[in-house]
Amino acid sequence: MQVFEGNIVDVVNKEIFSGKVVVENGVVENIEKCHVESTDYILPGLIDSHIHIESSMVTPQFFGYEALRNGVIAAVADPHEITNVCGEAGFNFMLKDAALSPMKIFFGVPSCVPATGFETSGAVIDSKTVKKLLKNKNVVCLSEMMNFVGVVGGDEEVLAKISAAKEIGKPVDGHAPGLSGGNLKKYASAGISTDHECTTLEEAREKIKCGMKIQLREGSAAKNMTALAPLLKESPENLMLCSDDFHPDDLVRGYMFERIKRLLLSGYDFFDVLRAATLNPVKHYNLSVGLLQKGDPADFVVTSDIKKFDISKVVVDGKILVDNKKVLFKPSPIKPINNFYCKKISVSDIEVNASTPEVRVIKVIDKELITESFIGDAVLRNGKLTSDVKNDVLKVVCLNRYNTNSKPVVGFISGFSLKFGAIGSCIAHDSHNIICVGTDDSAIVNCINKIVLNRGGICVATGQNVFDMKLEIGGIMSGKSCGEAAKKYSSLSRLILTLGCKLTAPFMTLSFMSLPVIPKLKITDKGLFDVEKFQHLDSAAIMTA
Repeated sequence: MQVFEGNIVDVVNKEIFSGKVVVENGVVENIEKCHVESTDYILPGLIDSHIHIESSMVTPQFFGYEALRNGVIAAVADPHEITNVCGEAGFNFMLKDAALSPMKIFFGVPSCVPATGFETSGAVIDSKTVKKLLKNKNVVCLSEMMNFVGVVGGDEEVLAKISAAKEIGKPVDGHAPGLSGGNLKKYASAGISTDHECTTLEEAREKIKCGMKIQLREGSAAKNMTALAPLLKESPENLMLCSDDFHPDDLVRGYMFERIKRLLLSGYDFFDVLRAATLNPVKHYNLSVGLLQKGDPADFVVTSDIKKFDISKVVVDGKILVDNKKVLFKPSPIKPINNFYCKKISVSDIEVNASTPEVRVIKVIDKELITESFIGDAVLRNGKLTSDVKNDVLKVVCLNRYNTNSKPVVGFISGFSLKFGAIGSCIAHDSHNIICVGTDDSAIVNCINKIVLNRGGICVATGQNVFDMKLEIGGIMSGKSCGEAAKKYSSLSRLILTLGCKLTAPFMTLSFMSLPVIPKLKITDKGLFDVEKFQHLDSAAIMTA
């Protein structure tokens, strides 16, 4: 038997009282209200209601190590990044690795592999496979249904996936940026229960009226929590906190409790905020995570101050995993998997012949995943288009990683503000082909070819010098610790600043420029894509207006 004393934070009944938590065989045997000498606070551990662990660039074990250190004891993970790369084998890799972590990592089955047919992915997960994977005991939902066009249009394969989840009573997560009106009602009525893509209060309110829960997202690139936070005063029972995509340098800087502190400092109710990261996700996903109630799994954290949330102890299923801020378990190495077959390219592969400088340009918006577009001018020299560095109209290249005969697709982008060099990544949602933006063709080619040589990863090219971070697992994750990954990632991010980039999270922003389900204009390995029309632009429009 174990006894923990302090001020007990009861999120279910919204009260704080002095007492003891009695733990027996990993379960809360009793909660005793009594005077104790300890001034510590005992409260439920936090839950990230929607995250792609792969975005942290480390495996579930190393992710769990860092999350637990920061008082996050559970997460609902959508492994569609590695599943898009390696298919069912990638999904099983994540489950196997997560099983070696004491953190409670639950999974959703990716609903959109690939996200659309407008890009090349490494695998296809059909409704039959989805139905099979949903039966896994660690699976709690069907993950974000990005194909809102398929839902609204009644696509049989899409609806079969949703029906498979509904048949066994598991919720379906949504992904419908900007969807409203009649189409939103059709989307929600099909059984979609959440959305983490809201960027305005109006959008979120409309979705709540349709019966959806809203996940307040605060990731590395998309930061919508502050804009949506007033919902905590209007409809707190319909809210959950989530990260969606979170890079390693952000993961080591406090994680979920940092967000809670910010919300509390903004004047939001303590219990409404805490419930969004504890009670609400437990209820929605039916998670086997304790909430400091008699009979619950003994899952909680201890802090000396509920304003600073400096975590001293973390307990999961009665086991002390963090004590005096020291993590008491070590991740185990696991054999990597990958799916990478493209070849190096040359400068001639990305040259663009043209008779006019006019081009259609993707316009990046800092801290957002959505883009705008405009007609601008590149530099026309000797019948070929190159980047206009002065006016920030730069070349962007996407290369299919799964085919040795693939040819790069070239477009133009604004918002990265590079003055020289190039940055590239094999983390390119959702199919994770190679994407690169740069000021000159040579730097772009050097960057892409380094990623090809490494069979994945991220890269910064400054002239002939190339600096890289190899990601040997699927080309998107490292087998090293989060601390090591964060150090390497941070050094590359600082290097990008010297190239002139002013974006908050340049690598994360770049990774979403190929995602053809978030408006307005994106680039895939098959061409420039108009998300609002949900179609590729014709061959003439790929490069020019």
